[in-house]
Amino acid sequence: MAAGHEIALVLTQPDRPAGRGMRPVASAVKRFAIQNALPVFQPQNLKTAEAVQQVCAARPDVLVVAAYGLILPVPVLQAGPHGALNIHASLLPRWRGAAPIQRALLAGDEETGICIMQMDAGLDTGPVLARQAIPIASSDDAGSLHDKLADLGAQMIVSTLEDVKDGRVRAVPQPEEGVTYARKIDKQATVLDWSQSAVELERAVRAFRPSPGAMTVLEGEPIKIWRARVVDQQLPARSVTKDLVVGCGEGALAIDELQRAGGKRLSAAEFLRGRPLAPPARVT
Repeated sequence: MAAGHEIALVLTQPDRPAGRGMRPVASAVKRFAIQNALPVFQPQNLKTAEAVQQVCAARPDVLVVAAYGLILPVPVLQAGPHGALNIHASLLPRWRGAAPIQRALLAGDEETGICIMQMDAGLDTGPVLARQAIPIASSDDAGSLHDKLADLGAQMIVSTLEDVKDGRVRAVPQPEEGVTYARKIDKQATVLDWSQSAVELERAVRAFRPSPGAMTVLEGEPIKIWRARVVDQQLPARSVTKDLVVGCGEGALAIDELQRAGGKRLSAAEFLRGRPLAPPARVT
């Protein structure tokens, strides 16, 4: 919008219940659209003839898609002469799918980036119009990496739209080698497996921060771990010292910030003042 493009229609998912009262809450996209007097469309899905008709009625030159979360059927992808451009948060063909940021962190990737891709009927399989890499810092979590990639994606989609308008864009097919899939993060995926190495577990803590949090059970009590670091210490796997150092399949992990169910986040020192541990404690 700031770049001067006319936005004919804004699509965002239906309002979702949130907060203690579980009242429907509008997305940030919807709030922005209303503030700027833009037409908003919130279908449950885009598979109905009515939904397709409403998108086509806007007569778009191009659709811009960012983390929409709904399948776009072929008639919607073909609603405008330039199709649909997706801002995808990975260096395709690595990490096609729903959770590329978390999967890159879990895998210990040294870099990620943004691809502006032409959408087709496949799952993130279309040709790439623009790509740019950024390094993943050792301190990055899913939140910080999301924000970096959001800023980069915003810059790239504006410049790509200019290239499309001026006929300068070149669509490069994705290579067949190097394809990986970023499966959606479900609840089970957030449970820490202490048979893994401390390095892998520290990545998991960062991958699930700021949401939904890395889960474990400490002495029978479920907790979320928000911050942790690898330490040079040898301990039996799953054993926990009195200062919250946990033995892993390889190496040890010091827990620096954690949260009991229904409680607030606490530093390790604050947690232990209210719940001291008597070794040999264990995580499961």
